[in-house]
Amino acid sequence: MVGEIDRWKEYWKTKICDVGPNKVLIRGYPVQELIGNLSYAEVLYLILKGELPDEKTAKVFEATLLTVIDHGFLNAATPTARFVVSGNPSIIAGIAAGILSIGFWTGGAQQYTAEFINEAYNLMKKENLTMEETAKKVVEKYLKEKKRIPGFGHPLHNPDPRAEQLYRVAEKYGKVGEKLKLYKAIHAEFVKQTGKNIPINCDGMMGAILTELGFDPEIMNALAAVCMLPGIIAHAYEELKEGTPVRILPDIITTYIGKPERHLPEEKKKI
Repeated sequence: MVGEIDRWKEYWKTKICDVGPNKVLIRGYPVQELIGNLSYAEVLYLILKGELPDEKTAKVFEATLLTVIDHGFLNAATPTARFVVSGNPSIIAGIAAGILSIGFWTGGAQQYTAEFINEAYNLMKKENLTMEETAKKVVEKYLKEKKRIPGFGHPLHNPDPRAEQLYRVAEKYGKVGEKLKLYKAIHAEFVKQTGKNIPINCDGMMGAILTELGFDPEIMNALAAVCMLPGIIAHAYEELKEGTPVRILPDIITTYIGKPERHLPEEKKKI
C-alpha cells in the first residue's frame, strides 16, 4: 500500500498553487496578502509568470488587458454568447460559447504577431542586420509570397485608437524595446512599399507589447480570452435579462444555395 501511494504521490506537480488547511498560496504568496494589496493585473501576472511585476510592467500589462475589453458585435464571441443564451437561458453556457469562439480568427492575432516579431528579430540578430534592413527584407518576402503581416489593418479604424493609446502607455513606462521598435519599422516599411496607409491594429500592438513583457506566444490566445471576458459576460447577462428568447436569423441576411425543390422517385415512396 505504501508503495502504491508513493507511486502516485507526484503524479501531478505544480509551481502555481499550494492549498492546505487554512492556507492558499499563490506562487508562494498567501492569498490573503494579495487581497486588497495588489491589483487584478498584478496577481494575474504573478500567477502566469511566477513573480510579481515591477510597477511599470504592471501599468503596461493592465493597459493591455483593457484594450479589447469589448468589440460589440464586431467579432464572433459576442453574437455566439448571445445566441446561446437566447436558446438556453444560462449565463455560463453563453460565456463558455463565447470563449470557445476565440482562437484562430477571433483574438488570435496577438499570438501570430508575437511569432512574426520573434522570427523577424531572430533574423535581424542572425544576419547582423539593422532594423531598417530587416524591415525591408521581411516586407519584400511577405509581399512576394502574398502573405498577410499579422496585426496590420482594421475594417473600421484608421488609425486604431486603442493601439495608439496602448503604445503611448508602453512609451510612458519605458516598455518600447527592440522588438516593438522592429515591428513599428516593419509597419513603416510596409506602408512605404505598398502605398497603403493601413494601421497597426489593437491585436498587433497587444502582441508586440506582450512580447516585450516576456510572454510566450502560446499563452496569448488565452490572454485574449481574459481581455474579452468582461465584454462577453456583459453581453450574455444583457441577453439573459433583456434579450429575445430563441433568436433567429432574418431572411434578409440568409440565402439558400442548395438544390432546388425535388421529390423522391415513385419507387422509393412507401407511404
